[in-house]
Amino acid sequence: MKYGIHGLLFSETFTRKELWILDRARELGFDGLEITLFDPDSLPAAEIKVRTRSLGLRLNTGIGLSEKHNLISPDAATRKRGIEFMKKIIDLSSQIGAENLTGVNYAGWGYLTGKMRTKQEWDWAVEAFRKICRFAKENTDVILCIEPVNRFESHFINIAADAVKFLKEVGAKNTRVHLDTFHMIREENNFAEAVKTCGSRLGYVHACENQRGIPGTGMVPWEEFYRALKAAHYDGWITIESFDPSMENIAKLCCIWRKFARSPEELASKGLKFLKQVNRKTRT
Repeated sequence: MKYGIHGLLFSETFTRKELWILDRARELGFDGLEITLFDPDSLPAAEIKVRTRSLGLRLNTGIGLSEKHNLISPDAATRKRGIEFMKKIIDLSSQIGAENLTGVNYAGWGYLTGKMRTKQEWDWAVEAFRKICRFAKENTDVILCIEPVNRFESHFINIAADAVKFLKEVGAKNTRVHLDTFHMIREENNFAEAVKTCGSRLGYVHACENQRGIPGTGMVPWEEFYRALKAAHYDGWITIESFDPSMENIAKLCCIWRKFARSPEELASKGLKFLKQVNRKTRT
């Protein structure tokens, strides 16, 4: 398995001023960094690619689509705008050498209708995602990983089974499921069964505690989870994701109201140490 750290732990933007995060990720012992593309026009793509190559660091990207790019909007113009935005994000991910584009990239993040998912929403999303996947396949090597999230962030895809069902209907080979332990502990009945449901379709993992703190300090059944990953022959990314309440925008979006460590570096290093310990403990 490869270990990554989320860039939002250090900053909610990624401009030239944040290039130091690449060095920090390497210094802390991570194999890669995940960059969220909230502001793609400010991303120094060429400089990121040069720096990551010199550091031997690998990259993944993530996005939570805004309501104006919502692929399940009843407004056709909004869905079309979302498809074009995703194409832009895919191009940018390819430019910096990202392996996976993850997150809530199939619907508006935080978009809630107050009702259960409808067949019409499902059909809109499938149609849009097919177009997005076709563009990615024809123009890049980027894999699209969709993340089931909890009921407070979306009504559309909350569990692994629905993510697998969605990808089967989309029918594109350049897609995978992205599991996040923070969301799993709220929505899944069983961690091992969720991993088994994904099987070979599992392509990316966020390692988060139930309270968003340092892995190992909360209620996530890490040993059960790791054993399930190994039973599924998963050897992909395990990326630690957490946020700092001092970052006003992301703290509001993710409802982070307290600190979980004295510094981002402490959360990252202690989390990595713990996850590697669990990995060693579950080898047999």
